[in-house]
Amino acid sequence: MILALDLGNTQIKAAVFEHNTLIEKYWIAYENATAALESILTNYPQIDTLCHSAVVHNDKFNFSTFKDRFTIYQISRESRFPFINAYTTPETLGIDRMVLAAGAVLHYPNRNRLVIDAGTCITYDFISNDDVYLGGAISPGLQMRYQALHHFTDQLPELQPQSISEIIGNSTSTAIHSGVIHGVLFELEGCIERYSEKKDNIIIILTGGDANFLAGHLKNTIFANPNFLLESSIRLYEFQNND
Repeated sequence: MILALDLGNTQIKAAVFEHNTLIEKYWIAYENATAALESILTNYPQIDTLCHSAVVHNDKFNFSTFKDRFTIYQISRESRFPFINAYTTPETLGIDRMVLAAGAVLHYPNRNRLVIDAGTCITYDFISNDDVYLGGAISPGLQMRYQALHHFTDQLPELQPQSISEIIGNSTSTAIHSGVIHGVLFELEGCIERYSEKKDNIIIILTGGDANFLAGHLKNTIFANPNFLLESSIRLYEFQNND
């Protein structure tokens, strides 16, 4: 069994895999990380490998406690990836985006792929059908937009995402929900439409913490998989260790 970890900006996402099958998933606060991992290992003593990637600095969580208990494999920029990186500043490309791109290449061969990760930020990553990573876009995520409206004004409240169908908000709260939710949806729809116009045989993969919330509101055909980053970590680990 393999334990896959995604060390994100605000929390750790973890999943136990047996081969390529996800057995159980967890959301872990950094302050509780050691105890939470101990609990997972108690529940799944068959785990023999820990595979992790991080968008945060290495000092956010220390793996030294576990280094003698099983194989620890860190996915980094020095790892081997199944695509050519054409990003002009490869040293600034987030490892999470690289893992997602790798997962798209390994899971959907010979396709144009657009991976949209709707988390703290919304990232767009395009990988061509000849396996060249070309780049994409970064914009604020749902929570960041809600927080920005509250933080940079004197009067607006900080709200949590809420489904809304009407475009016209008839109160301050519904106006905020309409602006944030519809703003993100218009962005996603427009981006998907533009890529689909320019690239044939394209597959759209929507992932991240807000993937399921957003997927139900989108008109375009997409594959929504909130676990795609963790699954991609496992595919990349196997790719690098199965030569």
